Amino acid sequence: MNKVVVVGAGNWGKNLIKNFHALNALAGVVEIKPALRQAVASSYQDLQVYSDYREVFETDISAVVFATPAATHYSLAKAALAAGKNVFIEKPMTLHTQEAIELAQYADQHDLILMVGHLLLYQPAIAWIRNHLISGKAGKVLHIMAQRAKLGRTCSEENVWWSFAPHDISVVLDLLGSPRLQSIQASGHAMVQPSVEDNVHVDLVFENGQTSHIHVSWYHPLLQRCTTILAERQMIVYDEITQKVTVYEKSIDANLQNIDAGAWIADVANTQPLKLECEHFLECLGTRQQPRSNGWNGVAVVEILEKAQDVMHS
Repeated sequence: MNKVVVVGAGNWGKNLIKNFHALNALAGVVEIKPALRQAVASSYQDLQVYSDYREVFETDISAVVFATPAATHYSLAKAALAAGKNVFIEKPMTLHTQEAIELAQYADQHDLILMVGHLLLYQPAIAWIRNHLISGKAGKVLHIMAQRAKLGRTCSEENVWWSFAPHDISVVLDLLGSPRLQSIQASGHAMVQPSVEDNVHVDLVFENGQTSHIHVSWYHPLLQRCTTILAERQMIVYDEITQKVTVYEKSIDANLQNIDAGAWIADVANTQPLKLECEHFLECLGTRQQPRSNGWNGVAVVEILEKAQDVMHS
């Protein structure tokens, strides 16, 4: 079995460590902070724990998993790929589209696996919706609305758009079949700290006429994580908090008459998406197939993140 080393044992890194260890695929952990390094060593006494990620490049480990701050993603992934390592990197892939393109191209040219941690693409509910839309039962998707909001802790390093939106952008692109972006409108509000948007609305128009609206906020009274798909024959609502997918048999016919044939709840598997994501990465290492969230999927997400940011600041 292919083994991985996880770089970063912080808030999210510890979850990746736990899952890869449970899959018997974890060979080591890299952590620069002594206290976290000691905590990992105490909890996983069978692991090699490093203080410098470059030490891993000298081993025969085939893949490196990065759970580090977004500003480090490009340089770390570039170094790992240059050392011949396959790479799993958390979202956002990079902070600039051109950097993401460079990584994706390098991975392709050197037959290396590059996967981005767009976790929701491995959520069973999203997989169910994807397959349902592919079946054609809902008809053509016309519009997707996504909201991710809560009263959260603001950050000085990144705004809510870069922190929250990669999840929803990746889902929108996946459910629409990776369409080409035609235009974008964006507005952001910095209410707590100057120049750090904590409430953002973005409208996307794609070349095939499909549209999407994304709202993200960490200055909001309610915890809301919801995706609504409006299609020709059905409307689908995914409540991420309850993990419930409701299909509404509602539409408007050619005579502009409302059709309402009720609603039903989809039967969705109850499997942790992070486990599925880690398993998928290991499978790709073995088969050399392209991950669902490969480097080019990461590029598409970063492109929308960056373009919306530019519009907000123009």
